[in-house]
Amino acid sequence: MDILQSEMPGRIYAKAEQKWYAVYTMPQNERSLVKHLDAQCIESFLPTWESTHIWKNRQHVKIVLPLFPSYLFVRIHAAERFKVLRSPGAVRIVGNSQGPIPVPDSEIEFLRSDFCRQRVKPYCDLVVGDKVRIKSGSMQGVQGLLVRKNDGLRFVVTLNSISQHAAVEVSADELEPVLS
Repeated sequence: MDILQSEMPGRIYAKAEQKWYAVYTMPQNERSLVKHLDAQCIESFLPTWESTHIWKNRQHVKIVLPLFPSYLFVRIHAAERFKVLRSPGAVRIVGNSQGPIPVPDSEIEFLRSDFCRQRVKPYCDLVVGDKVRIKSGSMQGVQGLLVRKNDGLRFVVTLNSISQHAAVEVSADELEPVLS
């Protein structure tokens, strides 16, 4: 069994006792928190995905984004959570009134697997009736109401223009939810 020495004198933890926990971070602080935790020798994991962004000059740029914005995972002993929480950018460890809830090792292993890394993409479950915005193309920025899904791949959006409605089919990749 692997043994770890804690910062606290006399505290020794078995590596097997360490569990994965989800940490909620301040927006866009995931990477800086990972660097800070690495400096403290705390194992962390930030799942990411690649997206192609089209700049206004029509240049295509690949960017790496967090798979779960404002979340990352840490592998710690329950008594070490204060080290995570005092780190800049950390808001809380996800849990309930009884305390932090561990994330199963199998879920972390899946997120770290080659299969997942090559095919992972955030899934934004848009529901009929949700307000949505077109992210790219000639209609970029136009907002409307999601009225129908076709085969789960295409969406029909109702647009309010001059108090009339126009149904337009756009790819699911081109839509994003409008937060109220």
